[in-house]
Amino acid sequence: MGKEKFYITTTLPYVNAHPHVGFAMEIIEADVLARFNRNLGREVFFNTGTDEHGLKLFRKAGELKIDVQDYVNQQAENFKKMKEVLDLSWDNFIRTTDEHHVLAAQEFWKRCEASGDIYTKIYKVKYCIGCELEKTDSELIEGRCPLHPNVKLEIIEEENHFFRFSKYQQPLLDLYEKNPDFVLPKNRLKEIRNFVAGGLEDFSISRLKEKMPWGIEVPGSGEHVMYVWFDALVNYVSAIGWPTDMEKFDSLWPVVQLAGKDNLRQQSAMWQSMLMSAGIAPSKQIFINGFITVDGQKMSKSVGNVIAPAEMVEKFGIDGTRYLLLSGGNFGEDMDITWQRLTEKYNADLANGLGNLVSRIIKLSSSLPVNEGANTENPQAIKNPLAVEFPDYVNKMEFGKALECVWCIVHEDNKFIEDNKPWELARTDQQKFAEVMEKLLADLNLIVEMLAAFLPKTAYKIKTALEAKTIEPLFQRIKV
Repeated sequence: MGKEKFYITTTLPYVNAHPHVGFAMEIIEADVLARFNRNLGREVFFNTGTDEHGLKLFRKAGELKIDVQDYVNQQAENFKKMKEVLDLSWDNFIRTTDEHHVLAAQEFWKRCEASGDIYTKIYKVKYCIGCELEKTDSELIEGRCPLHPNVKLEIIEEENHFFRFSKYQQPLLDLYEKNPDFVLPKNRLKEIRNFVAGGLEDFSISRLKEKMPWGIEVPGSGEHVMYVWFDALVNYVSAIGWPTDMEKFDSLWPVVQLAGKDNLRQQSAMWQSMLMSAGIAPSKQIFINGFITVDGQKMSKSVGNVIAPAEMVEKFGIDGTRYLLLSGGNFGEDMDITWQRLTEKYNADLANGLGNLVSRIIKLSSSLPVNEGANTENPQAIKNPLAVEFPDYVNKMEFGKALECVWCIVHEDNKFIEDNKPWELARTDQQKFAEVMEKLLADLNLIVEMLAAFLPKTAYKIKTALEAKTIEPLFQRIKV
């Protein structure tokens, strides 16, 4: 038997803007799950990429007076750079303008059409170009989209192709009932179940080419292109070979998906019904994130509070940034950040907490006899209940709680050092000193194991320091 396989994907960010810390958090979380599963010996396929069709991009390229393909090429590079900026380990970066994806999207359309789920009708709707989604009056606040209040709604009236979403109300409800962990956190599963139970309306999946030519052409039609959402969602299957390499596809599918809460409907209802229509099994699991807000406000260019991942890395380093985004809140809830709070947490947890502990243990270990070393088989460390809880938290993507397990050990060991004063024991009681150091070194090895997926560079530095018994400062204090 081959290795157990694990397929994980982020949503594909739309390339109309530069990467911000909201997407950075999502892709770092996916990276943690990918690394964690690799460390368990599984064969991992980690997918991300860019969403490159739609009206916003077509208009933006027009404003800049450049070819739209050239525009999305430039924008995609900004997201590719995230691999180095955030020390990410993705295996695949798909672009929805890739030739294979285009062909897969057209085949997916044909499968849905063959199922009787695509038809045409005249379409008149209020449309938010910010979301690239139609809006009902009940979704609007004072006539505006709550996610893009500064963007005027447009009225679209034309003949479109529609997908029979209404047909899949009961199959979706059955899916949620049979798989209580299909959407996490559970409040998001309840939200999407209530939405579906309230009745589904068929949605438009094409645009007239004469009005919006920037999209994948609908098979058999020279007049329509696919609606951007229909095309982009197909990346989850096209990224792993569908429909031309079914051996690869069958070995990896179904997928674990990460998404923001503004994607709940598209990922856990629209996409799942499309999969059913095309004769493909549903996704495996969907994790829904909250938003990152800055000083209580949602990030936006108009407010001027957008934080770029590179800005955080410049101030806190790669692992500092990863830690702050992973530990800042409860899974699925919105996380409000300020530069001051980030700096205070960095100093408290990393510089004064983990950095201080590692420095003390490594320095003290240099006083051990040559034949003494880090005993990773210390039962006290291996049976640590925090280490037992840790993988369960990781698998549920409750990364804040998983990191709390690590930092409980860090705090306990810093207190253990203060209580036992091993620097004095080194002079007065060598046996007791060896016992104290055995626990501390075993705990530090345990911390390395637990941090390997979260802070990979830091874990490697600590592991190297344990072998060499010397270390450069891990985290320097930063002025608030």
